[in-house]
Formats: sequence, structure tokens, C-alpha cells
Amino acid sequence: MSPPHLSDPVSRPAPSTDLFDQQREDWRRDPQIAFDAWLAKQHFRRSSAEVYQAQWGLFLEWLSARQKSLVTVDTPTIAEFVAGLDIRKPQRVRYLRLIERVLDHVREIESASTNPARFIAQDGEAAWRNARDNDPTGFLSHTERTALIAQLFAPLPELSAAQRWRERRDRALIAVFLGGGLKTGEAALITVSCVNVGSPWVTIEAANPMLTRRTRLAPFATAILDAWLTERRLSELPGNLVFPASPSGRPMHKATMLRAVDALVDSAGIAASRQSRASPQTLRNTFAADLFESGVEAELVGQWLGFVQAVSANRLYRAWQTWMDQQESPADDTPDPAAPSLSAPRRDGRLTRKTGAVEP
Repeated sequence: MSPPHLSDPVSRPAPSTDLFDQQREDWRRDPQIAFDAWLAKQHFRRSSAEVYQAQWGLFLEWLSARQKSLVTVDTPTIAEFVAGLDIRKPQRVRYLRLIERVLDHVREIESASTNPARFIAQDGEAAWRNARDNDPTGFLSHTERTALIAQLFAPLPELSAAQRWRERRDRALIAVFLGGGLKTGEAALITVSCVNVGSPWVTIEAANPMLTRRTRLAPFATAILDAWLTERRLSELPGNLVFPASPSGRPMHKATMLRAVDALVDSAGIAASRQSRASPQTLRNTFAADLFESGVEAELVGQWLGFVQAVSANRLYRAWQTWMDQQESPADDTPDPAAPSLSAPRRDGRLTRKTGAVEP
């Protein structure tokens, strides 16, 4: 027997006193309304939320046409959906990110161990990749960097104690990526003995003592990290990791860090100006770019980044120069800045003109 159509009427069960039972039934009965409720808790800008709603609605309609639901959807189905979108690869990635994030939430409620959207983006041979790509080395523009830093200092919304320390942690984490050039693996393992309140210097220890180094935080990053260290102390979090994943003190996972970057980029409203995902590596590259522009020698930048060979720093410097040239001389197919951007998806999966829209 085929699974029920998403629009088929479903009899309402007796009310449950269990929150997870209620949420599970909400997603099963009406995934669009459940999505709207989930979206409202993410604190996205209105323009971002509107795009997310359109994208999710398109995905649900596509599932419905194939008699699939969020319970029965699988990896091949999601891959087929994304591959069929007549848009550039960066926009396909953003659809994948949205589906992945929502299904993470749904699968958590369902107590399921796998997310069918999880590994699609990692498949190098997948059909959805057959779209125009972008340059491999990315940086934030001056405007994007400024907006991201401003968001780091934005007042905290009304949050519970647990949400508050996680928000402080995530902001400090992104600050050390953007203002200190740390890698995700380094940030996950850095301990409180490697930082000092009020000091711009961070020690990055290595198994080989010869590879232990120090990096100098930008002033904004020092201030954000200080605020987190104070919050961390007041919260009496156990362990010695600067960025614990939970009150138990365990290390953060790379995927959690990536979601933190995604959330702040969304909140800062800079996704609309980007054609590729702003990852921790993008922020690390931007840290180097800011130093290059300030006249710091590539060799010193390489030392702060932890490059073993000088050629790596020189290669990054050349990539930055190339990127700067492209900013000054945009490609022929770059849209006129005065023209509305191609951002908001229509129900058929193509893009419609909407100024200032943001995609996930």
C-alpha cells in the first residue's frame, strides 16, 4: 500500500502530554505548518525566512507528487530533487543545507539514527553537481566581514540559561575563525590554559611541540572571546575545553561548528551576496586577507595560520590577489549591482527576481 498523500486528511489522535509526541505528529500531519513553527524559533531575518518557506514548500510539493513523505523520503529521492533544480550549484547546495537541517530536527524527534540528506553533499560524483561551480578559495568581502562582526556584537535575544551560553560560545567560536584564523580541529581542542582574558594571543598546541604556535586575535575577536570566557566561568561548565559541545564538557563536532557559522551568516544577512557557502575555512581565509591588506608579510601570516611551508602562505596570498582582481573587474555574467538579484525560488524550482533575498 502506498504511503498517504501529504494533503490527505488525517484523523487527529488523542492529545498527548509528551512534547516530542506532539511534535512528531505535527511533522507527520502537516510538515509545512510544522516547518513554519520550527522556522519561527530560528530567529532568521524576514527576507531569509520567506525564501526558506518557498524552498521547503517546493520540496514538499515535489515529495507529494511522488507519493513520498518525511517518513519515507530517502537519499536517492533527495538527490533526484536537487539534481532537477534548474539553478547553479551553490543554490543547490543551499537547498541541501535547508533539507539537511530540517531533517536533522525531524529525525531527532523520531529518534532515527540517519538523515537521508546527510551525505549527498559529500558525494563528489553526484548528478546534482553538474552545474556551474565557483573558485575554490573564497573570502568574505569588506561588507560581508563588517556585517558579520556587527552580528557578533548584536544584543542577545531572550534566551534560557542553556541557550545563552551556547550563543556566547558560538559567537566566540566564529570570532576566532574570522579574527584568529583557527581551524575547526584546533578550535575543538583548545583549552582554557591557552587563552587569557584581555590578551590577544592564543596558543595552539600540537602533538609535536615543534608545531605549537601562537596566533594574534583581531581586537573584535579578543572582545568576543573575553565575553564568552566570562560566561563560561559564570556557567561553571566542567572540563578545560574553551568550546565544549555540552555541559558534560565533550568536544564540539565539526558539523556543529558549521551549523553555527551558517546561523550567524543567516542572521547577519550576508548569504544573499554570496554564491558559495561561508565556511570556517572561508573565515580563516578572510583572517589572512585582512592581514595581507594591512601589509603584514605573508611569512608571518603563514606562521599565525600554522603553515609548515612558506609556499602555502604565498599560494594563499596569490589566491587573495586573484580574488581582489575579480572583485575590481567582475566577470561578464556578473549581474548589475543595481539590478534586482536572482534569489527567491518559484514553485517550479527556478529563480525569480527579488531584491535582498537570502537563501540557506
